[in-house]
Amino acid sequence: MKKSEIIVLGIILLSFIIGIYFYPLFPNQVASHWNALGQVNGHMSKFWGLFLMPLISVGLFLFFILIPKIDPLKKNIKKFRKYFDGFVILIILVLFYLYLLTIMWNIGIVFNIIQFLVPVFSLLFYYCGILIENAKRNWFIGIRTPWTMSSEKVWNRTHKLSGKLFKISAVITLLGIIFQGYAIFFVIVPVLFVAIYAFVYSYFEYQKRR
Repeated sequence: MKKSEIIVLGIILLSFIIGIYFYPLFPNQVASHWNALGQVNGHMSKFWGLFLMPLISVGLFLFFILIPKIDPLKKNIKKFRKYFDGFVILIILVLFYLYLLTIMWNIGIVFNIIQFLVPVFSLLFYYCGILIENAKRNWFIGIRTPWTMSSEKVWNRTHKLSGKLFKISAVITLLGIIFQGYAIFFVIVPVLFVAIYAFVYSYFEYQKRR
């Protein structure tokens, strides 16, 4: 078993242990969702409130294990495997972090959840930039358009540019800490722009090379 897989399994196991510990202490209904202003607007039963996130982590972990095995271009994934493994650890850590925030809120620790979420999204976007910059052509990871999948050169150029744009988006996202009322826009709009721009860019890059 790889070191990254051991780390991920340790985080998931810790999540279940925490859930079991807090289960007798939680009310039947727990806060589970917040709006863009950081106000609670959703609840669920304590079972799902405590174990949904760990179960999602298990599902994602199994999926991430499968990707390098079932991808027709699996040999290319080996070329950037260390970045992919780092991404898997980061995703599971982010879910664990969100899980801890939910538990803290439901045991009575009141805080501005937006301030705690924005830096994490910024970190996630920045690492996505690193991953995308280093990703080689495959069917699961990266900017997969008909044009990037048809040309390795188009793939490489699109991903080099998109990686830099994702890093810029990560910096812009941090503005959500200052302008908390508009945090959702600083998180979503830059990344949405990058996704659309990368799609269009890959098309024109492909046409230019034709």
